[in-house]
Amino acid sequence: MGSLSDQIAVVTGAGSGIGKAVAQVLGAHGATVVLVGRTRAKLEATAGSFIGNGARALVITADLGSDEQVANLNRELQRRFGRVDLLVLCAGEIAHGAVESAPIEVFDSLYRANVRAKFHLTQSLFPMLRNSKCSQIVFVNSSAGLSARANGGQYSATQHALKALADALRAEVNGDGIRVLSVYPGRVATPCQESIYKKQGTQYRPELLLQPEDVAAVILNAVTLPRTAEVTDISIRPLCKSY
Repeated sequence: MGSLSDQIAVVTGAGSGIGKAVAQVLGAHGATVVLVGRTRAKLEATAGSFIGNGARALVITADLGSDEQVANLNRELQRRFGRVDLLVLCAGEIAHGAVESAPIEVFDSLYRANVRAKFHLTQSLFPMLRNSKCSQIVFVNSSAGLSARANGGQYSATQHALKALADALRAEVNGDGIRVLSVYPGRVATPCQESIYKKQGTQYRPELLLQPEDVAAVILNAVTLPRTAEVTDISIRPLCKSY
């Protein structure tokens, strides 16, 4: 795998789970990592984990559902760096419920977090992505973005929309040398997943699930490939099928 030295990587949802693992592995391979999320304490903890390995991290708190905070993030990145080489979109929300009875307000919230926020942030940062000679965009989707299950229709609908967004974007920017990757993990041992198991009243056994580091490893492999290649879609599942 190649080095990410001198590259500026922006990782959303970097306070925990997949986002944190991705930020750590990118930093370990030389990138300056901008840690984006809503909770400063969690982002600071991620930044603290960089100490001792030479990695560089910058914490910027932002609620990506707020147009004003996205604009502030954009201005700060422009002021500090003027370019973005790698954008990894991990932040999102999940909720379950039957199509017949799920509150429309929940669907609206999922759409705003999982589709609109990522569309808006990507669009906002595009001038800086174009200032890079090797820019890449990674959409961390879900296995729900490829198929839908009962009581998951509203969430799956947003993830299918995110897939469409990534596919269209790839077709638009490949000619400019910009790579676009979608990753579709199955269940991952994260605090979010633990809370889902508790709500469902089922036993949470994280050792049977994907680990955040597993997802981070496949992303690292894809973004460090020679520029003669592009990985477009990665599906990754737990080896032990516990669900």
